[in-house]
Amino acid sequence: MFQRKALEKLRIWAAKKNRKPLILRGARQVGKTTIVKEFGKEFETYLYLNLENAQARELFNTHGEISELLTAIYLFCNKRKNGGRALLFIDEIQNSPQAVALLRYFYEEIPELYVIAAGSLLESLISKRISFPVGRVEYMALRPCSFIEFLGAVGDEFLGEAIAQVQLPAGLHSKAMQLFNTYTLIGGMPEAVASFAENKDLVALSDIYEFLLTGFMDDIEKYSRNDTMTNVLRLLIGAGWKYAAETIRFQGFAGSTYKSREMGEAFRVLEKTMLLELVYPTTGFSVPLLADYKKSPKLIWLDTGLVNYSAKIQKEVFGAKDIFDAWRGKVAEHVVAQELLTTDNKVTHKRYYWVRDKKGATSEVDFVVQHDNMLIPVEVKSGHNAKLKSLHIFMDGTTHETAFRVWGNPFSIDEVETPGGKKFRLYNIPFYYVAGFEELVKMG
Repeated sequence: MFQRKALEKLRIWAAKKNRKPLILRGARQVGKTTIVKEFGKEFETYLYLNLENAQARELFNTHGEISELLTAIYLFCNKRKNGGRALLFIDEIQNSPQAVALLRYFYEEIPELYVIAAGSLLESLISKRISFPVGRVEYMALRPCSFIEFLGAVGDEFLGEAIAQVQLPAGLHSKAMQLFNTYTLIGGMPEAVASFAENKDLVALSDIYEFLLTGFMDDIEKYSRNDTMTNVLRLLIGAGWKYAAETIRFQGFAGSTYKSREMGEAFRVLEKTMLLELVYPTTGFSVPLLADYKKSPKLIWLDTGLVNYSAKIQKEVFGAKDIFDAWRGKVAEHVVAQELLTTDNKVTHKRYYWVRDKKGATSEVDFVVQHDNMLIPVEVKSGHNAKLKSLHIFMDGTTHETAFRVWGNPFSIDEVETPGGKKFRLYNIPFYYVAGFEELVKMG
């Protein structure tokens, strides 16, 4: 296994004095089981339960006192209590509402036990009659690998460290961009990254992508509540990738005859599985960052590599000298969206873009990110500063002087003045620096 940033987050969680059971969220195959298994090596005892196993589920159906349940878990896992630190990992916990309800008792009665649970679509699969342990659990999101994690996997971890610290020597820009282009093509699904790191074979990744997509399709029955939703979900997973990074409308999506209500409900179900995000715009210039749900969202999937494969644009991405040349720039925007999400492990972490709240206006900024009391615009564009008209309009409405442009050239800072006379600093950052966005903002 290659190093994942989330592993350090797990160590921070374990070091807390008032630690609560941790629920690890993420789409299927993003590495939840693998990373917890690796984390388990740091404990004297590692207890693993997969609740897809009926016998494992039965432990929670027949429990008495919580101490008796723990004894049964030790016996089931064929482990001996040895007095050292013990980690209990309950995988696929959505299969047992009883197990979910019992998490609170691990917290209240056996606080010395380290407990992690993982599952998909908990909001929809758990009966409302089950007492979810609100306030007695913590959450952490696991997402596809970031570019820096990709660099660690392929043996360029020191390059990754320099990029994370925003200290890459100018002479290594071309190498970093070449590696980022490869990452853009492959994406961040751990199995695809690990396979490429070991074999350097791009063609062999097709089987992995096909396996992942088949798995997503097979899961539809778990998420669907009727035949209509099943059909809509199948449409989305089958055809929706071709609309990545586009502003979409629910009514008639992908040329279908489905109504807005049916399509919107299916999109929101897949959003809960963390397969995609509906990124809504904001129209404001200052905090709080508020989404305008009356406007159309952009469709961002969990992984750019899967988008490339599913939309059949891998050859176009592979042959592009500049990421902006691939798929009318949508690949560039999508991979930046993916990198922005990896900067935070919060389940509630969302992305936003900006549109001008004026009738007939077409001004749009690709992303806005809240930092302290500022809304910082992020444009994914090459070319002359004068062409960044939407960015200029946004900066005219702000009270701060910081903006970002992501491109394929080396890092630079420009002093810019809008047609309205507002002066601001434009940080031109290469794609590989998006992972260090927080450090760059601090520089400003």
